[in-house]
Amino acid sequence: MRVALISDLHANLVALEAVLADAAREGVDTILCLGDVATLGPQPAALLARLQALDCISIRGNHDDFLLDQALIHRYTEAEIVVKAVEWCQARTTDAQREFLTSFVPHARVPLGDGLELLAFHGTPRSNMEDLLATTPIDQLDAMLGDHRAAVMACGHTHIQMLRQHRGTLIVNPGSVGMPFAEFVDGAPVLMWHAEYAIVSARDGGVSVDLRRVPVDMEATRAVLVASDNPLCRAILAHMPCTDG
Repeated sequence: MRVALISDLHANLVALEAVLADAAREGVDTILCLGDVATLGPQPAALLARLQALDCISIRGNHDDFLLDQALIHRYTEAEIVVKAVEWCQARTTDAQREFLTSFVPHARVPLGDGLELLAFHGTPRSNMEDLLATTPIDQLDAMLGDHRAAVMACGHTHIQMLRQHRGTLIVNPGSVGMPFAEFVDGAPVLMWHAEYAIVSARDGGVSVDLRRVPVDMEATRAVLVASDNPLCRAILAHMPCTDG
C-alpha cells in the first residue's frame, strides 16, 4: 500500500500537476489530500476542478473553511494581504465548487494493511488552525493528539516538511504543494520553485515515509502569477528568482 500525501495546495495548479506526475511515476495506490486547497494562489477554480476529478479523500483545512465563511479568517489573521487574497479567491470560485468543499472531512483513517492505519488531519485532531511542529514539546503534543492512535499520523498546515516519531507513531507533514516555506516564521520566503509531498508505504507489517520535493516549471509558474491580480501573488512574484539564469 502506497499513499501519496498532498497538502496546502493553495491554488497552485502548476505545482499540483508536478506532484501528480511524480506520484504516478512512483506508482502510488491512492492520494490523500490534507486540506487548504484553493486560497492565496493564482488558480483557485482550476485547482478545485482538478482536485474534484481526482476523487480522493480530502481533509478540510482552515483555508477551506475560510472559503465557505470569510468571517472565520479574522479568528486566524488580520494580515490585510492574506485577507484580501482569500477574498480574491472566493470571488473566482463558483457556488458548486464551494459546495464541493463541504464534502471535505475533519479527519480520516486509511487502512494500510496488516492492521495498520494512517490517521489524517490538517493541523491537529482537535483544530485545523493548530501548529504541530518538530519542536512542539512532548506534553503539548500529547494534549494535541488526545486519545488518537495510529501507526502513522499525517498533518499539514505549517508548510514545513517533517517526520517525527512520538510514542511509537510516525508523524509526517508532507509540506506544501503550492507554497512551501523556507522556515516557520511570519514572512518566511515562499519557495515556489519546488513542490513538496510525501509517500507513506506499508509492506509486511512495516511502514516507511518518503518526504519528496519535485521541481516545478518556473516559466509556467511565473506566467500564472503575472497574469493574476491577486495581491499575494504579486508579492510572491516580486521575490521569485529570475528564470533566465
